[in-house]
Amino acid sequence: MSGADSLIGAGAVSSLKEPSGASAIELYARETAGYAQRLASAVEVLRRAVAEHPATIVQSTSLGAEDMVVTDLLVHHGLKVPVATLETGALHAETLALMERLQSHYGVQLQVFRPQAEAVLHFVRDHGERAMYESLALRKACCGVRKLEPLGRLMTGRTAWITGLRREQSDARGEVAAFEADGQGRTKVNPLVDWSWADVWHYIRTNEVPYNPLHDQFMPSIGCAPCTRAIAVGEPFRAGRWWWEDEAAKECGLHVKSA
Repeated sequence: MSGADSLIGAGAVSSLKEPSGASAIELYARETAGYAQRLASAVEVLRRAVAEHPATIVQSTSLGAEDMVVTDLLVHHGLKVPVATLETGALHAETLALMERLQSHYGVQLQVFRPQAEAVLHFVRDHGERAMYESLALRKACCGVRKLEPLGRLMTGRTAWITGLRREQSDARGEVAAFEADGQGRTKVNPLVDWSWADVWHYIRTNEVPYNPLHDQFMPSIGCAPCTRAIAVGEPFRAGRWWWEDEAAKECGLHVKSA
């Protein structure tokens, strides 16, 4: 699916034209053909992953809508998988608040990994607070300090990790498989690969899953605050991430395989 088509169907686009203050659930949630099968498949993928990696698997959550669905599936089906996230030091207040809501709602202890404070201080001192806007190299360096280094610690001792990647999210993710090698000797597990945006929100509505209120402000993909904006009607899902860059560059490195 092309990026231009990825904001689901014409009904949602029509709704977005209405200045009604409708929530993401009201705009996007609907049950479509094959939903029950896609849900069952996601659960089976998770069960298989836990069986194959019983003590060395983790869910790495960005706290986006998809990842909240995955957490709910794990808890609902009694799959004992630790849930971990990256707190980059540049997240929206709404995202930070969701960390607490997740723990309270599900009764789980969220493992939070933060960048090395000294590394962040040195980066900002040397390049400034707005370095990510200056060049692609500096933006990726910022992601390296704030995301990739703590991700390395998050993954220590892990043989598999669970994500909320979907093929519909971008052209770059169009070939994502339910199980794939991550290039670092681990298995990446993507139970929602064939889910649509409508599927995600139908599940959230049906199961009363907590979610980031920034989704109600037309932010389908939420990262660090300086690097996220709302999208307009017809824009791809990830158009609000690093919007000043070429579309092909829009990954931070978390989901880019090493050669």
